[in-house]
Amino acid sequence: MSYKVVEARVDAMSTALPSPSRTSRPIHRSAGPPARRRAVDWRIRFAVLSTVWGFSFLLIKVGTGAYAPFQVTFGRLFFGTAVLAVAMAVRRDRLPRGLRTWTHLTVAAFLLNALPFSLFAYAELTIPSTLAGICNATSPLWGMVLSLVALSEDRPTRRRVAGLGLGFLGVLTVLGVWQGFSGLDFGGTAMALLASLSYPIGWIYVRRTLAGSSASNLSLTGAQLLLATVQLGVVTPLFTTVPTSFPLVPLLAVIALGVLGTGFALLLQYGMVAEVGPTTAQMVTYFIPVIATAAGVAVLDEQLTWNTPVGALIVLAGAALTQSRPKASGSQP
Repeated sequence: MSYKVVEARVDAMSTALPSPSRTSRPIHRSAGPPARRRAVDWRIRFAVLSTVWGFSFLLIKVGTGAYAPFQVTFGRLFFGTAVLAVAMAVRRDRLPRGLRTWTHLTVAAFLLNALPFSLFAYAELTIPSTLAGICNATSPLWGMVLSLVALSEDRPTRRRVAGLGLGFLGVLTVLGVWQGFSGLDFGGTAMALLASLSYPIGWIYVRRTLAGSSASNLSLTGAQLLLATVQLGVVTPLFTTVPTSFPLVPLLAVIALGVLGTGFALLLQYGMVAEVGPTTAQMVTYFIPVIATAAGVAVLDEQLTWNTPVGALIVLAGAALTQSRPKASGSQP
């Protein structure tokens, strides 16, 4: 899941939470106990999150080596939901209420979880995990294109348009356009790119439909993953058969993908967004393809040609430009 999903969730919740920009008086915290410092520095958690999400593409590859893509996705969602359910129980948080909220969460679950997770799993049947990780890095590029159309507050700037062009130049470099895409599986690559496109569609939908919800971020995300699990629970038996055996290593990969790459990673990222803000937390996006590429080459012995890392760097540079914002002239430090 892209950091944009978390930022969108924070935006959706912002109208229900007090903030200096929406109140006439400052919020005084002296009446209560001082905020407790987190035991683990956010930089360490940042590195852990980058590693976990970077290795997720390797785990998908290992899982699909023994199980059908829909089975891998169902397992990922099931174990990820279990982690969030435990977190909600510990914090005594409840699932959101209201038919409207659950209806919008059903759509969000499809766009942000069920669809992209399944597409990446199917894509990695025919493309390396390194390429899947790099395709995932195009999500901010798709997000900029869609936000210019769907979000009136996002206006194009020269820097962001340049970043968009640079990013897609990087995609063409990764795909090796000058050699006619030789050796490239179009179906798998298209599914990976479509999965990356699904994320910004989902966060724009969340931003437009769930603003003002009184439920907590954890509650909304837990409900969203639960709904995605139900969706895969319906689809998986229709298109797959029950495995006759359960190889241990692929099974452990699926469990790790759900527990660490989905449930634990979401909890980690929400904590980082709350502590250091989405601007800093979003930087994890630019480390994921680097780690995914290193993991695929080192662990799975995937082949790497020069245009793949070069193109990936161009994609990341373009994505960084599309996310940049000019500093306000009268802003306070």
